[in-house]
Amino acid sequence: MILDSINKTGDIKNVPFDKMDVLASDIREFLIDKVSKTGGHLGANLGVVELTMALHLELDLPKDKIIWDVGHQSYTHKILTGRKDGFDNLRKYGGMSGFPKASESDCDCFDTGHSSTSISAGLGMVCARDMRGSDETIVSVIGDGSLTGGMAYEALNNAGRLDSNFIIILNDNNMSISENVGGVPKYLNSIRTSTGYLGLKESVYKKIKDKPYGDNVVGKIRRAKNSFKSLMVPAGMMFEEMGVVYLGPVDGHNIYALRTAITEAKRFKRAVLIHVITKKGNGFEPAIKHPARFHGTEPFDVTNGVPLNHRTVAGWTDIFSTVMCKLGERDDKVVAITAAMAEGCGLKRFRNKFPERFYDVGIAEQHAVTFAAGLARGGFKPIVAVYSSFLQRAYDQVLHDVCLQNLPVVFAIDRGGLVGADGETHQGVFDLSYLTQMPNMVVMSPKNKWELSDMLKFAVSYNGPVAVRYPRGTAYAGLEEHRQPIELGKSEWICEEDGICIMAIGNMVETALKVKELLEGTSLHVSIVNARFAKPLDKDMILSICKNHSFIVTLEDNVVRGGFGSGVLELLSEEGIEKEVMCLGIPDRFIHQGSIDQLRKEIGLDPESIADQIKKKLSMGL
Repeated sequence: MILDSINKTGDIKNVPFDKMDVLASDIREFLIDKVSKTGGHLGANLGVVELTMALHLELDLPKDKIIWDVGHQSYTHKILTGRKDGFDNLRKYGGMSGFPKASESDCDCFDTGHSSTSISAGLGMVCARDMRGSDETIVSVIGDGSLTGGMAYEALNNAGRLDSNFIIILNDNNMSISENVGGVPKYLNSIRTSTGYLGLKESVYKKIKDKPYGDNVVGKIRRAKNSFKSLMVPAGMMFEEMGVVYLGPVDGHNIYALRTAITEAKRFKRAVLIHVITKKGNGFEPAIKHPARFHGTEPFDVTNGVPLNHRTVAGWTDIFSTVMCKLGERDDKVVAITAAMAEGCGLKRFRNKFPERFYDVGIAEQHAVTFAAGLARGGFKPIVAVYSSFLQRAYDQVLHDVCLQNLPVVFAIDRGGLVGADGETHQGVFDLSYLTQMPNMVVMSPKNKWELSDMLKFAVSYNGPVAVRYPRGTAYAGLEEHRQPIELGKSEWICEEDGICIMAIGNMVETALKVKELLEGTSLHVSIVNARFAKPLDKDMILSICKNHSFIVTLEDNVVRGGFGSGVLELLSEEGIEKEVMCLGIPDRFIHQGSIDQLRKEIGLDPESIADQIKKKLSMGL
């Protein structure tokens, strides 16, 4: 394999050009083989093989810089920068990240993981370059899915004022996780079907501009060029009107065409956008046919693409999906909203059943939330289904557009807590802290699958903002006998004894039961309370616990700072009660990738570690 000769940055430049197609095939074969064993983001990476190769051929890394939007399409980049061996432990505990990481390589210049950020970051690096007086080339690679995010246009608006080189590559495959929706994809589609046009070279402008009356002549030429170009590529004019030079469309699987476009783009003393057309999943038929499934895939059979692990037990997202359909049947005011995550958030069935009440707004969480506020003001009951780490992007909209007006918007927050292999950028461990800060917001988290169903029904009936937060993975099916009706701000006893009381919220109730079992061989008596609500807290329950228990432990799959445990401490302080409380949760640092069990053990949030911490605390006499 020619890939065997790629062992460090720059080795691709030693490969004969007539062997580039063979190298591209080798890379695809390598990616399919490795990701089939570890899981990972396959479709996007198969689509950018040639584009990445062309960038590495035309740029001088690590001096030149590539910023990958989101970053889950950087696998070929990692291969070409000497990290082939890392793929055996891709996204595993202690292994190589599935996203760009500056700590891994000096060729990763910016850590990414969320969408629509690359143009802003690239523009900042361009301005830093210009102020330093250096000459490196800066390239931001952004997908058309990411271009549905408003932040990208904020950056383009500023990039249009540049008078130095900045290359933006639009990787257009008509997909984000699933097929893109809205006006931007339609706009780009009109460009895909038009004739490519590169325009006049910036060097001609510069030569004319230096002559007498040059500015006037340049202005006339540009206006004439734009009039002609508007006939050739009318849709591409949007970028030109923003002050960004448009080049393309370019075949994203033709290395020669890509290199030519990049060479052309480097000559401009302005921001340049190269529109590249690629196919997500290219080279692997199952990934082409099922792009959503192979966006982020579990291990699979390479012969047919079928997942190796067949899940037979319902996950939290599956429960949400089922309940959403029932809510839609019972109430025609229920509306579902997603930010390009219909499959991931479990809204596919609702979309198929109630298409007129389903809205996919693209990768635009801020818009999704304010859009929901407008729907609520109009008399509907919007449910915004979103991953925890992505809701962070809409903090201001939740606070000002929903909570300030006390509007009945339900936030169905998937992937709350540790999520595992995607690492720091995707761990949903901050939501309890930032949501409980907001006036009027109600925050709940279920202990099991039945409680998730009950909480969603309560949330839809409640006349105000409600967040229902649940984790990734298999839904806990224990404690079916504990199903007290959901009442605002009220928790429930799971078991009551004198001695220690563990107050747990959400999926940490299951952990609390395991801790109790581990402590049964000691003289310690353990009560367990299912908190249910992070806000409002059950004041009566907490005061009752203080009367009958010498020691309280709070458990949450959220950062300790400002979380559920902090709320308990604040309440006790307000009441003037002195009680020993141990708050256990996520420490004040970012948590890398690994299995959830591995990560919990590392941070002391697994049952054994919790039991040990309790015994140690009590042995010290509190």
